Amino acid sequence: MEIIQSTEKDLAEIFRLYDEAVAFQKTVFHKHWKPFDKPMVEIEIKEGRQWKILENGVIACVFMIAYSDPFIWGARGHGKAIYIHRIVTNPAFRGSGYVKAIVTWAKEHVKETGNTYIRMDTWGDNDRLIEYYTHCGFTFLGVFTPDDTSKLPKHYSDISLAFFEMEVK
Repeated sequence: MEIIQSTEKDLAEIFRLYDEAVAFQKTVFHKHWKPFDKPMVEIEIKEGRQWKILENGVIACVFMIAYSDPFIWGARGHGKAIYIHRIVTNPAFRGSGYVKAIVTWAKEHVKETGNTYIRMDTWGDNDRLIEYYTHCGFTFLGVFTPDDTSKLPKHYSDISLAFFEMEVK
């Protein structure tokens, strides 16, 4: 297993995995992501914030990080943190524990970048993911509604989110 930055060559596969994730979300939950904006993902790649997990050269999982998240976290996003978003596992690799691998990687990345926290969010009524993320070591901070979602991907409109945080010492 190798965690490295995604490249523009990965765009088609990233969007294929997003489509697969939406199809899966529709089978297990009453909400699902809306389509993502390709230019947004291209910017994330150029900024080095889009990552992938490779297994024998195959993209097994993708995720995005941010170093601030004011539109979602608002004033609750105090302190130095990285924010993990859009974890998507290739269906051929589901159940491989990639969230835990991402957390292990993120702990090191937090230290390397001089940050203190790892933060995540998910839908506020997704009990299954809330339980899973706490099992992965995150503290569940509660359910909140972002103040302004106009600058966020479409799936954030009119949403309540479960917030998670892990302090890295």
